[in-house]
Amino acid sequence: MKIRVDHYDAFSPIPHQGNPAGIVWGGERLSDDQMRAIAGEVGFNETAFPLPSDRADARIRFFTPGHEIDLCGHATMATLYALKMKGNLGGRTQLTIETRAGILPIRLRQNDGWHITMRQAAPRFEPFRGSLPALAHALGLEEDDIRTDLPVCYGSTGTWTLLVPIRHLSAFSRMKPDNARFPQLLVEMPRASVHPFCLDAYDPLAHMHARHFSSPFSGTVEDPVTGTASGVMGAYYARYIDPTPDAARNLLIEQGQEIGRDGRVRVTVANGDIVEITGTAVYVQQFEVSI
Repeated sequence: MKIRVDHYDAFSPIPHQGNPAGIVWGGERLSDDQMRAIAGEVGFNETAFPLPSDRADARIRFFTPGHEIDLCGHATMATLYALKMKGNLGGRTQLTIETRAGILPIRLRQNDGWHITMRQAAPRFEPFRGSLPALAHALGLEEDDIRTDLPVCYGSTGTWTLLVPIRHLSAFSRMKPDNARFPQLLVEMPRASVHPFCLDAYDPLAHMHARHFSSPFSGTVEDPVTGTASGVMGAYYARYIDPTPDAARNLLIEQGQEIGRDGRVRVTVANGDIVEITGTAVYVQQFEVSI
């Protein structure tokens, strides 16, 4: 079976920057196994399958090359941008999408291109009780590269990741992840990804810098520019870095510079648990895969 795939890049208006996402239309004719196989052949961190929904304006399923995940920020950006450009949304700029993380509201705004804002699930955090030296070494770092004045913890606004505060921006170019070791180190959540971040950035306008290393169960190594992880990182900022009561946070996150996929994610956090991300997308090309 030959399947057509639309390739969009999210969190950048420039092709071949940001994060690539595959979009496959007509997924209602595909089985779960076929969707997994398609995502494996596409090879991107995530491939999205837009579907009809009787609970929202659209349903989106997300597959890594290894398995289905509950939510993917960059593939949502790509899919909503594609739907808008194809005329499938008409003049609507507010809608909802059905995901395995819940029904989530979407807003679209045109300002030098289309910008898509998605609400994420309420943030959740769980403690990490594993070995910091072993975690550092699995990232290709030393233990003193990890900050100890901030918690290393799991966080989720739809997908669980381990948030790891790093002291200096210079450490990010030294990172060489050994993803295969993650499950034995992340004993509480062995299928989680790992998301190191710091408060220094290359862009003077950015508030945080990050990289995102995939769980080995996903079948990929690094996610260039992450939406859900940026969202929960913003919630982490509001809870642990600047816990000013009732303050709204408007953060600019940069990611992807170390691997030549420069991208930006805007994160807003209100009342501590209302998390939204905003980004752009751009069409790149169409190609075929065979399963």
